[in-house]
Amino acid sequence: MINNNQQNNKSFINKVADKIVSFFKKIIQFFIGFFKGIYIGIKSFPSKMVKLGKFLAEKWNGFFERFKDGDLGTKLSHIFMGFGNIYHKQIIKGLIFLAIQVGFLFLFFSNPVINRSERVVFDPVTFVPIGTEVIDPGTPLGYKSLINLVTLGTNPGEGASGVRAADNSMLMLLFGVFMIAIIIVMIYAWLANIKSAYKVQKDLENGKKRKTFIEDLKDLLDTRFHILLLLPTLIGVSLFTLIPTIFMILIAFTDWGKGMVAGSQLFSWVGFDNFLAVFESSSEIGLNFIPVLTWTLVWAFFATFTNYIGGILLALLINKHEIKLKKIWRTIFVLTIALPQFITLLAVRQLISTAGPFNELLQSIGILSEPMAFLDRADSVTTARISVLVINLWIGVPYTMLMTSGILMNVPKDTYEAAQIDGATKFQAFRFITVPYIVFVTTPYLITSFIGNITSFNIIYLLTGGGPRGEGYAGGTDLLVTWLFKMTIDQKDYNVGSVIAIFTFIITASATLLTYRRSKAYKEEDTFQ
Repeated sequence: MINNNQQNNKSFINKVADKIVSFFKKIIQFFIGFFKGIYIGIKSFPSKMVKLGKFLAEKWNGFFERFKDGDLGTKLSHIFMGFGNIYHKQIIKGLIFLAIQVGFLFLFFSNPVINRSERVVFDPVTFVPIGTEVIDPGTPLGYKSLINLVTLGTNPGEGASGVRAADNSMLMLLFGVFMIAIIIVMIYAWLANIKSAYKVQKDLENGKKRKTFIEDLKDLLDTRFHILLLLPTLIGVSLFTLIPTIFMILIAFTDWGKGMVAGSQLFSWVGFDNFLAVFESSSEIGLNFIPVLTWTLVWAFFATFTNYIGGILLALLINKHEIKLKKIWRTIFVLTIALPQFITLLAVRQLISTAGPFNELLQSIGILSEPMAFLDRADSVTTARISVLVINLWIGVPYTMLMTSGILMNVPKDTYEAAQIDGATKFQAFRFITVPYIVFVTTPYLITSFIGNITSFNIIYLLTGGGPRGEGYAGGTDLLVTWLFKMTIDQKDYNVGSVIAIFTFIITASATLLTYRRSKAYKEEDTFQ
């Protein structure tokens, strides 16, 4: 009997050991796959650019044929936009193309100046206004903005107190990007104008009736309605996402760093110097980058899976038949979601502060002899990191609990009945039916949760402010995103902050694509449909 118990204990210990080894193997495989995905992404970047080039080149297919076969109207539409449509009596359409060209040429050559400012100059004796003086010459759009994009300004200003402002390099960079976007749109409109002229020419040659402007509008509301719907989205994405993103990326190649104020000092291009500084151990950024990146990935992993497993266990527990007052239990946990997160986090911070009730409780029952700091003033970085992970459980578990509760209610009952008929135990039904179903459905949630935790700002910033550690450097609990916030908002180190933002984007994008493409939710998309 004793031997049997000993064998069972050994078997149990071996199983636990195997599970632990398997767990850490999967962690190592995940990180190997993660960095491999980044490497593959960087390696395939040139081929992606080639594909993009081919896609753009397709837009020019037939360009020379249209010019060669085109009649007078089509040929002249290469120079005067809309002339081909007007020539073929599509007057309104042609005038719209012509208006686009005139508007673009006016903007390009008139170089309208923005943010120009002057001040009145008074006679020093009579104090009578005698004229005006330019304080800020302003920043032009048009072709001059393209020149300024290369130089980032040549006027250094006059006087340290700003008697005459320097060229605003930040606006020059922004306007240059904006002007390039306008030129790209103009090229697209130019090609569309030629295609339109050539099409109406061919329609007339083939005996077809030319379309009127009303018929074109009807087409736009019918067969090409998707274009009409996507156009506002495309404009919005370009203005509020694409152009600011390109602007931010370009900042990483300038020296717009500490102490430099746009409009007072000129910036210049520095190439890849800021990227190289991140990997130089002698620089402040280089000293902090790898530790912050490592902690960010560790945080994202544990914050995701502890919440995930905790939420599933809590949902299974609450959904048991033996548990009474299920709605009340769910309501208690939902309250943490209903309350604004910053209130919950600040309340928890006060509860576990050195003068808070948690410390007093630990002292009163004899666990601590004196108050202990758990967060930004903790003696050990490890203590602060464990503390934020535990507090994150309180914030994140209710989300997973609610989601899993809904999933459990939708697991097909006949599957359990079939398993029961086959003699499966409850544990086997849980292991081979419930768990695979939950994991399959929640894989996209896991990915978004992992990415969300990489860029989780509130929890770290409100609980520890990135500490414990001295100011000016990354703190012990700083994630890439909170470190980036400090660099850009507190230290005005925009160029290095932009580099960190680019690295953060590469990490999150690579992790998203890699984990999703390897998940069963992607490979077996039709399994549960």
